[in-house]
Amino acid sequence: MEIPYFAVIVLFCLGIYTIIIKKNLIKIVIGFTIIESSLILLLILISYKPGGTAPILNRDYNLVVDPIPQALALTAIVIGGSITAVMLSLVMKINKRYGTLNVDEIRKLRG
Repeated sequence: MEIPYFAVIVLFCLGIYTIIIKKNLIKIVIGFTIIESSLILLLILISYKPGGTAPILNRDYNLVVDPIPQALALTAIVIGGSITAVMLSLVMKINKRYGTLNVDEIRKLRG
């Protein structure tokens, strides 16, 4: 059961690494998306119980899976997609204005 949590930690660290180290704005947006995916995976893992069933219409169950984290994961997917679209539109505006996606070159051009 620890392997999926390890995957969440690896994905989160990979996203942080991408945001901090990479200089390309598209790669930075991808880093944010990787972090978002790791947090959604964590929400799903929190609500998972082996052998559990959803508490829907049937009253003869012993172990119930909590549906709230799964609903939060669906909400996070929708919000994350919207935020990614906004970030990519801003990257397009920056590329149109400065002609580059390199963060260091943009800082030089602004200064």
